[in-house]
Amino acid sequence: MTTPFHYEPGEARGQVPPPECPAHGLGIGPGGVRRFYGPEAEQDPHGLYDKLRAEHGSVAPVLLHGDVPAWLVLGHSENLHMTRTPSQFSRDSRRWRALQDGSVAPDHPLAPIFTWQPICAFADGAAHERQRGAVTDSMGRIDTRGVRRHVNRYSNRLVNDFCREGRADLVSAFAERLPMMVMCAILGMPEEYNDRMVQAARDMTRGTATAVESNAYVLAALNRLVERRRREPADDFATWLVEHPAAMNDKEVAEHLRLILIASYESTTNLIANVLRMVLTDPRFRARLSGGHMTVPEAVEQTLWDEPPFTAVFGRWAVGDTELGGQRIKAGDALIVGIAPANTDPLVRPDLDANMEGNRAHLAFSGGPHECPGQDIGRAIADVGVDALLMRLPDLELAVEESELRWVGNIMGRHLVELPAEFAPRSPQDDREPPSMGKPNPARQDWEVQSAVRHVAPTPVRTPVPASAAGAAPAGATVTVEGRVGEGSPAGMIPQQRRPAAPARLWRVVTRWWNGY
Repeated sequence: MTTPFHYEPGEARGQVPPPECPAHGLGIGPGGVRRFYGPEAEQDPHGLYDKLRAEHGSVAPVLLHGDVPAWLVLGHSENLHMTRTPSQFSRDSRRWRALQDGSVAPDHPLAPIFTWQPICAFADGAAHERQRGAVTDSMGRIDTRGVRRHVNRYSNRLVNDFCREGRADLVSAFAERLPMMVMCAILGMPEEYNDRMVQAARDMTRGTATAVESNAYVLAALNRLVERRRREPADDFATWLVEHPAAMNDKEVAEHLRLILIASYESTTNLIANVLRMVLTDPRFRARLSGGHMTVPEAVEQTLWDEPPFTAVFGRWAVGDTELGGQRIKAGDALIVGIAPANTDPLVRPDLDANMEGNRAHLAFSGGPHECPGQDIGRAIADVGVDALLMRLPDLELAVEESELRWVGNIMGRHLVELPAEFAPRSPQDDREPPSMGKPNPARQDWEVQSAVRHVAPTPVRTPVPASAAGAAPAGATVTVEGRVGEGSPAGMIPQQRRPAAPARLWRVVTRWWNGY
């Protein structure tokens, strides 16, 4: 049985209540179709998913901002089929009938998300392969070990800013800042890291009145970076894209940098906040983590099932008339990848309390040819950042009642506004050193978060050059290898990256085993 829309996209124009109108609080729009925005969608998204699933099955009609119709895909298998079949469901937003007939204006609140750009996220076929290849090749050049060491350092720097106070909002003081610090360094623009960049990155995906302005601010910074890297190449991600054989022009490079920066920042910020919230509010989660039955990476993976950083991704556009989940989809219809509802699909998770450790079948990073290429970097930032914070402050306690926590939502995600926490005040540590366990609050000695990584104080090591590296140094020579990459480097240096000659220097990795990465 199918449930077609009761009206065509063009009919949504005219008498549409403004966003602040109480009518929007009802959650029902023209034709009895539920709104995928507004109070109901923001405050109780899982309740909305349950209603839509009960009313329509695995694919449901919904309304976007301005009561523009779209399809929300709720089923796990239906989402996999949609994301893995670009011949039926394209990423090219220019196919959207609502754009073609004028139902959606260029200044629509979701414009920064759906406006077509010359990037792989909006391309299919050969164009997608060319651009995506440049991105994945450049991602492959990032030294993940170097990134983890810098995440450790940045995490300690952030903790130093509030550790004397005994109280902090872990969202604004940590989760919102760490990913931007790391991503600006990886891209090659550490000087652009500031409060305005953090605010703009959060604002531009929320469908606000200032989203377009925030998008312009971020893009201006990236355009400056691309122009500079054309003149002055460096060992960073921006340079690798500029110099890649795919021969991207400046606009393509800037737009891909924007995509990578915002997607990685938004997802990692939400992931860190969600993991910390679960640690502070879920006794079972906390007990398993503190008791050594769960490592921080396993906690991150469980959170990707339960509270994915992106709840939905907009969108896909039907190439032709087709059927999905029993619904008749017309050519040019918009579809939304329902990440959160797919992760709770009763067909794949009949028991939501079941342990999902080690299972990466979730759709937290979407799927198919457009699956997030930077997901391992996001995991690394969350793993190391949460680990470093909990090792520095193992006595963290939620400073308010759980019922007082607040979220703001949009089509793409549900964001924790604040996470107030209390702990025993501590003195700052040298942010050049790995985090130590410190002395926990005597009242909480029964709970210590143990990482799977054992940190040992770094010391310079004088290591004889092994035979395998005979070509790299004279026979009998000794080489002093510093215990930290970037030790003594000025703040803001980018993580050390791999170079083509890395295999000839593999022996140096052994002398840095204390890093644990």
